Amino acid sequence: MKRWSIGVVIVALAVSGPVLAQDMTGDTMQALKEKVKADKKLVVSANLNLTEAEAKGFWPMYESYQKELEAINKRTLKVITDYADAYRADAVTDDKAKALLDEALAVESAEADLKKSYVPKLSKVLPLKKVTRYIQIENKIRAVVRYELASAIPLVK
Repeated sequence: MKRWSIGVVIVALAVSGPVLAQDMTGDTMQALKEKVKADKKLVVSANLNLTEAEAKGFWPMYESYQKELEAINKRTLKVITDYADAYRADAVTDDKAKALLDEALAVESAEADLKKSYVPKLSKVLPLKKVTRYIQIENKIRAVVRYELASAIPLVK
């Protein structure tokens, strides 16, 4: 991926961050989310080099994938928010830790299942090398977001 695309991903992290969300108005958050979505799409487009025919089949699937991914992102945000609330209240009991861990693992599984479900769909409109490249792009973006989250979220006490 091109270097400038990483900055776009870091902004995506900021969009989902509960602290930032508290400091911004609804209109500002919505505008920022739309900008991140557009920038991500630009990154994907620049790195896939789709033909016109491929683009015609790919972009509707991309939008569908992003919509389903957004539901997963909301689950991730909820786990992070629930953990942050419990952490701040010094209330991460074993039961709370188990519930958070179970949901975090379920979210990871849902993301893997989503990718798996889209490979056959994408393979109908793109050569397998481009399908693989697209999944790699998504993985790179998610890796940056996960790295940023990991550096910002304290370990359980």
